[in-house]
Amino acid sequence: MEIEAARRRVDQLRREIRHHNRRYYVDNDPEISDRRFDALLAELEQLERRFPELDDPDSPTHRVGGEPIPGFRTVAHRVPMLSLRNTYSAEELREFDARVRRYLLHDAPLAYCVELKIDGIGVALRYREGRFAQGITRGDGLQGDDITPNLRTVRALPLQIDEAEPPPPDAFEVRGEVFFPRSAFERLNRRRTAAGERAFANPRNAAAGTLKLLDPREVAERPLRLFVYQLVAERNEMPATQTELLARLRRWGLPVSPHVHRAASIEEAVALAANWNARRRELDYDIDGLVLKVDDLELQRRLGATGKAPRWGIAYKFEARGAVTRVRSIHVQVGRTGNATPVAELEPVELAGTIVRRATLHNADEIRRLDLRIGDRVTVEKGGEIIPKVVAVHAEQRRGDERPFRFPERCPVCGEPLTREEGGVAIRCLNEHCPAQLKRRLLHFASRQAMDIEGLGAALADQLVELGWVRDLADLYHLEAGALATLERMGEKSARNLIAAIAASRQRTLDRFLFALGIRHVGVAAARILARAFPGIAHLQQARAEELAELGEIGPTIAQSVAAYFGRAETTELLGRFERAGVRPAPPPAAEGAAPLEGLTFVLTGTLPGIGRGEMRRQIEAAGGRIASAVSPRTDYLLAGDRPGSKLRKARELGVEVIGLERLRELMRERA
Repeated sequence: MEIEAARRRVDQLRREIRHHNRRYYVDNDPEISDRRFDALLAELEQLERRFPELDDPDSPTHRVGGEPIPGFRTVAHRVPMLSLRNTYSAEELREFDARVRRYLLHDAPLAYCVELKIDGIGVALRYREGRFAQGITRGDGLQGDDITPNLRTVRALPLQIDEAEPPPPDAFEVRGEVFFPRSAFERLNRRRTAAGERAFANPRNAAAGTLKLLDPREVAERPLRLFVYQLVAERNEMPATQTELLARLRRWGLPVSPHVHRAASIEEAVALAANWNARRRELDYDIDGLVLKVDDLELQRRLGATGKAPRWGIAYKFEARGAVTRVRSIHVQVGRTGNATPVAELEPVELAGTIVRRATLHNADEIRRLDLRIGDRVTVEKGGEIIPKVVAVHAEQRRGDERPFRFPERCPVCGEPLTREEGGVAIRCLNEHCPAQLKRRLLHFASRQAMDIEGLGAALADQLVELGWVRDLADLYHLEAGALATLERMGEKSARNLIAAIAASRQRTLDRFLFALGIRHVGVAAARILARAFPGIAHLQQARAEELAELGEIGPTIAQSVAAYFGRAETTELLGRFERAGVRPAPPPAAEGAAPLEGLTFVLTGTLPGIGRGEMRRQIEAAGGRIASAVSPRTDYLLAGDRPGSKLRKARELGVEVIGLERLRELMRERA
């Protein structure tokens, strides 16, 4: 066979194989037998071996996975992957509907797109010129891991999109959930058990573990599936509704759940929730609820999002599955911020695919509310189907030997008095040198989203604190490999690796360092906002609480906590020790692609034509800009719409430039 004839046959085979992949994985309506499909694939493999110049990285033959990869690169999401707020009752769904209609000043019933909430792993999939280019995990919603080689092995994911109407944009992104079918999960666990390996606890854990394997060839051996549910593209490239959007994705050959419903009102959506709660076991994959989205995409745009979740959607979570067991004892666990949390030790019981031996009791008030006693039979559920918690006490089954639990007056670890916060339910140990707090702060500091010190686990943290080698976080940078090698389960190689990981952590960015410090109320998102707003630790130390509260999504609680933390003499001493140890955090990198408004501070006033304030805030922050609530000498621009308020007068007094939407767009183009 000559090269041109081979090229024509290879092109034909690839088109046929992509077509049959789509019929099998997307349409759920195969046209040929597995044997015939395998024959087409074998012919293509033979031709590609014979004519290597015809090989293509997007060929269906590359589904078997490539060479092992050294690790996963972190990639910023161009648009944050926000989580939906959860709700657990029909009444809360109705409250959500009323809240949306109040925001929109909309009296008539709203239509909703109702989708199954797949219990899988969120991913973002980027396409360029019709070809799959990059796949990223959800991560913390702002950045995730590049797992492109592993996602290329998922057969439901088209590596190339053939001609479709309307054609897809030159560059776009879809988001979805990767999951394990239950039948495939059970087969995998049987194989692992037979091989003497530990079985996975549930399909979601199996999917997460599979996607983080460093050898794509191993991933290819596990039959992961995928459903997509969102398109990230320019406004003029979007259809009118979410329902139409999903139909368009399906026409492009992307796998979309077959169970998508358009509810004409919230009552129709409530009925669907009740129906699927009863039917969920009919599916060969796990769902833990439904997702309701305002169907009209223009209304979605007007609704926008808060810093944590979209206003236009909500997740309705099914009632958690419970199990009954007995409370053996209760102990108090002290966390990294000093919170003393009661934990119930249980007789082991199986719950949602895992063996549960302990459950949180939250606080002393919750124990009193439940009237819980040691020895009681209780019902345990998994909150969000993840964290076990005691939800009911079966007092009618008491035998008479149950004992009330008395919350200790002193910390069970360091012996210092426990203090209840005024007006709150939390009971805390205020001794920041408490070994229990230090151990957990150490683990938090070393965690992946913080300083990412691989090899520093719970057992090692216990030893470092108990031996007195680490009395504060900066002591980590004075450890020596020789001493570490003498510890239990370490050895010379592990000690050298840990010292190398600690040394590498000196180069982490400011946002990760701020998160690692464990400042109360400061999570990943707040740390990133602070790091974008201030060029270094020294500047942050000088910031007043009022100034911090002006930052978008920070608010007074976080602002007071940050100001109090940096105002302490102990913090100044700790930061000095970090600096002397060579820990000098750099500003975080800009998001992938242009961040044209990086370093600029905006204040918004008035009604912006055609766009809501929330959406405008999101666009500015996505472009790297910062939103402040009040005009100050540090404000770069006042973005003014119709009927501006007193902020306009203040801006003119301070000489702050006042701009409209058109000038903002020009500014973004000029700085891109």
